[in-house]
Amino acid sequence: MVETQSVLTCPICGHVDLFDMPTDACQFFFECQECHTVLRPLEGDCCVFCSYGTVPCPPVQEGRGCAGG
Repeated sequence: MVETQSVLTCPICGHVDLFDMPTDACQFFFECQECHTVLRPLEGDCCVFCSYGTVPCPPVQEGRGCAGG
């Protein structure tokens, strides 16, 4: 079963929040709600959820790899 929520932690300020992930695409950009830093995936990751979240994005969970990130 695919999880659709992930807790993102900003690597700059440490802000933590729960988010719903898109199920049909990877999210390449994300702006931290606390410090407003625009996060991008780390090298080798397809999206910010795979880099900074507690759960990888749904396309990766399903073994489809990056779906447009």
